[in-house]
Amino acid sequence: MKKIILYALVILASTPALAQKDAQAKVILKQVSQKYRAYPVIKSDFSFTVDNPQAGVKETRNGTLITQSKTNKYKVTLYTAGSGKPDVEQEIINDGKSQWTYLKKDKEVQLSNADKSSEGFNPAQLFTIYEHGYKYLYTGDQKIGGKIYQAIDLSPESEKAQFFKIRLLIDKTKKQIYSALIFDRSGSRYTYTLRTFTASANVPEATFTFDTKAHPGVEVVNLK
Repeated sequence: MKKIILYALVILASTPALAQKDAQAKVILKQVSQKYRAYPVIKSDFSFTVDNPQAGVKETRNGTLITQSKTNKYKVTLYTAGSGKPDVEQEIINDGKSQWTYLKKDKEVQLSNADKSSEGFNPAQLFTIYEHGYKYLYTGDQKIGGKIYQAIDLSPESEKAQFFKIRLLIDKTKKQIYSALIFDRSGSRYTYTLRTFTASANVPEATFTFDTKAHPGVEVVNLK
């Protein structure tokens, strides 16, 4: 389960499926990215579900994403499933140059170079993902819990294949992403549901680096 979570959070390789860039979808996505870029820092609480019927896995984690819109620096925190209070299970921190993957139970943090390739994905890209390397199609509105969401399917242009589609649901009134459903060619599905969206300008820069002094006894594994 740990490997599945790490894989899904950090990588989105993919295959082409949609053949066009739909004009209506572009208008909607542009509104989302403009709203995101209007704030220096965004904090979002989310749920993350892994559904793999073949492996008999269906599990949900709660987490928090903090992202700096202008730099794409980010910090993702995942909490232990079923804990009565937020108990950190793992963190992924990226300052644009380096990435730290902290596994609390293993008392280990893996240090690697930040992935800047077109094949990579980081959660900070969720709000602007359509801008580079994706085709998109508006597929209509959906009503969930009394709210109207606009559904857009994204298909990567890359021929390297594991994920073939990302389905976004966008709050029609707020112009904010509500959920992202990622379709894996193996049959797995990964769902992010953003439960809150908070603009915050008071996040210290240290948020986007891993402080080894604050984590005594943690082994640093340098993968650079």
